[in-house]
Amino acid sequence: MNRPMTELTLEVRPARGRTRLREQGDKGSMSVEFAILFPALLLLVTAIVQFGLWFHARSVALAAAQEGAAAAASYQAAPDSGANRARAFLDAHAADTLSDIEVAQSAPAPGQVAVQVTGRAISLLPGIDGPTVTQLAEAPLERFTVAGGP
Repeated sequence: MNRPMTELTLEVRPARGRTRLREQGDKGSMSVEFAILFPALLLLVTAIVQFGLWFHARSVALAAAQEGAAAAASYQAAPDSGANRARAFLDAHAADTLSDIEVAQSAPAPGQVAVQVTGRAISLLPGIDGPTVTQLAEAPLERFTVAGGP
């Protein structure tokens, strides 16, 4: 080791023992992270799809209630024409969307008619009932008037 002072050499050796320990300590960590996060991710996706099914069922129920209210509000409509029209709309469009459907027609105020549609959205989980959907539509009754009259 008698080297002259003008020559300075620096030998760098990787610490192989340390890198091996670090590699072995991290081995399998991705599998554990995946095993922890996958159920949470699956639950999130299921919740998003269930929300979409509920929102679609809500939209179909509202459309049926509006159809029924429009039919019941028409000039000289039959007493149950709104409920019948809403039921026909649901039979045509809600077969795979709503279950346990109930349709009710009422008169909340003089000159008004209302149709309420209630049902359950389809559930992704078997054996568990879907969320309840209730939609109400109101309309004024159509009537014949003359100019200058009420």
